[in-house]
Amino acid sequence: MPTLPDLPTFQPPNRFGAHMPATGGLQHAILAGQEVGCDVVQVFTKSPMQWRAREIPDEEKTAFWQAQIETGIPAVVAHDTYLINPASDKPELLDRSRQALVEEMTRCAELRIPYVVMHLGACGSASEDEAMQRLVDSLAYTLDHSPDPGPTLLLETMAGQGKTLGERFEQLAHVLQQVDAGERLAVCLDTCHVFVAGYDLREPEAYADTMRQFDETIGLEQIKIIHANDSKKELGSRVDRHEAIGQGGLGLAAFRHLLTDERLMNVPVLLETPKEAGMDLVNLAALREAAALSPPASPS
Repeated sequence: MPTLPDLPTFQPPNRFGAHMPATGGLQHAILAGQEVGCDVVQVFTKSPMQWRAREIPDEEKTAFWQAQIETGIPAVVAHDTYLINPASDKPELLDRSRQALVEEMTRCAELRIPYVVMHLGACGSASEDEAMQRLVDSLAYTLDHSPDPGPTLLLETMAGQGKTLGERFEQLAHVLQQVDAGERLAVCLDTCHVFVAGYDLREPEAYADTMRQFDETIGLEQIKIIHANDSKKELGSRVDRHEAIGQGGLGLAAFRHLLTDERLMNVPVLLETPKEAGMDLVNLAALREAAALSPPASPS
């Protein structure tokens, strides 16, 4: 086991970053983040489209940590694989999903990544109540079989596409209450997902009402990571398609409301927007502008 160095940690107000590719080794996600000006990064610790996970050698762990130390950019969160369905009505897929979640939590504990974002899964042919119970059981199993202390597992707010769970705040609240895992289970707020699920963020009154609903149902203190994504689709469409910041249905005003909300100032904010043509640079600049961090305009 390599010697464990002190790693940089998230230090607000330096809270903006993006999901970065780790092709060739996890350290490359940190270096790629440095190139576009990230304060923090999100990674996949394995391919999101495969069940199989390679063992991460000690040399790569050390390189990953060293890249964080040298750049000052912490890997604050990992995203689980897209194949996992912790609410599945198919026994084989359900069991495989639970084992994969445990493996992800264990791998992130070894890598010293503090948060793991997960999708809540889909009902399949079962009722919502049945699927929700399987989800609760899957989370209890995952936490029971994962390192403690270890990463916090984050329920991502979902778009409601197909028969997926997690598009209503009440569903997330139910899971948190039923699992009752304290600080080991919390929430990742995805702006595109909540918007297409029907929660408006665009006008000041609409933003305030959505956050009031979240706070009364779940609690704003449960938001540990924000995925900042504009939406290609309209309010309530339940279609999950991310767009560049300020160029979609949400618009820049929604991000101004969110990123100047004093209650959320200590939450890391990460892009999952399209990356072509150097758009991470553009989108990070848009987030910082929305947060009033850009230099003031010259007086006329």
